Amino acid sequence: MKKKIIQFCFPALLITTIILNSCSSSEKLSDKSGVQLWGENCSRCHSVPSPSAYSDYRWETIGTHMRIRANLTHYEETKIIEFLKTANEE
Repeated sequence: MKKKIIQFCFPALLITTIILNSCSSSEKLSDKSGVQLWGENCSRCHSVPSPSAYSDYRWETIGTHMRIRANLTHYEETKIIEFLKTANEE
């Protein structure tokens, strides 16, 4: 009987642990600034251009493209684009 209880409870405990861990990682993500996300994500595959390299409109287009290519969340894309636009102001 105890073996059946353990067999039933273990998957539920595992799923609960996974859900709780994913919640805590999203909290860590929300603590990151746009510049941190930009540095961590964009430099994985290529050199990072200066924020002044493109206009705000172009950064939005690039952000949409890179969100798909780099598997970024909408939140990450938004934070990165906000940083680039702010850093792009002269």
